[in-house]
Amino acid sequence: MHAKTEAGGGPSPRPSAEIAGLDPDRDHQRIVFLLSYQLFPWDVERALEFALLRTYAIPSISGLLARTGEFTARARKRYDDTELLLAEIGEHGFDDPRAGEALSRINAMHGRFRIAGEDFLYVLSTFVFDPIDWMAAYGRRPFTGLEQRAWLRSYQELGRRLGIADIPATLDAFRAFRDRYEARRMTFAPSNREVSGVTIDLVLAMFVPRWLFPLGRPAALSLCDGRLVEALGWWRPPRALAALVRGAMRLRGRALRLLPEPRRLRRITTRRTPTYPHGYEISRLGTFGGLD
Repeated sequence: MHAKTEAGGGPSPRPSAEIAGLDPDRDHQRIVFLLSYQLFPWDVERALEFALLRTYAIPSISGLLARTGEFTARARKRYDDTELLLAEIGEHGFDDPRAGEALSRINAMHGRFRIAGEDFLYVLSTFVFDPIDWMAAYGRRPFTGLEQRAWLRSYQELGRRLGIADIPATLDAFRAFRDRYEARRMTFAPSNREVSGVTIDLVLAMFVPRWLFPLGRPAALSLCDGRLVEALGWWRPPRALAALVRGAMRLRGRALRLLPEPRRLRRITTRRTPTYPHGYEISRLGTFGGLD
């Protein structure tokens, strides 16, 4: 069963100051660890949820998920499995045995399907840019240039270990790829709405009762750009609601600036989930063919 390790390092008394003294190319794992699990854990987790939502606006991606049934029939388990596999890597570092096991599990799942390399690369790009863009819009502060470079380097390394080819070398080149890809491939398909609807409701259930879902869905979609909302097959939220939600998120970010930096780590791998209330084994995470 899962046991806590400290391979990712402990908390920093002043994480921003520690990060400023690190090298983004050499120390990217430590930098991303502090950003994700000490400085901005809530924001990074929400940003990565929206990153996944963005991938569901691509018919080739949502279509595969809809055909397998994995994100519709067993949404909570698939959400937890995805989050835990990525957290095993992020919390422990690429060369840790647990991270290696998680990488092998991800590669084994992906290897069962014919997935275009360009689709893999696009998913990776959302993991790079959605947190960067989220922090610039709603965080207590944007990522610094050093932090953005480290974020890129860490996800480039993740991509290499997942066998993704032709990863752009710079943030500008990677964003240009993402923009070109979305211009060609982000378009409505019924599977987009099917998979995104289940996912939105799943995340809403973590925060609000079901009777508030009719309000929660447009509130969540207020944090998406209009093109994404339309490609997912949903109505654009009213402008007043979108302005209210975005304004509240920006106000939250400003309020957080008045507080001292967090001193505690908030690891994902050590918290209980409804799927795994008594812990989990990495080898049992994910899919194994059919609805396992």
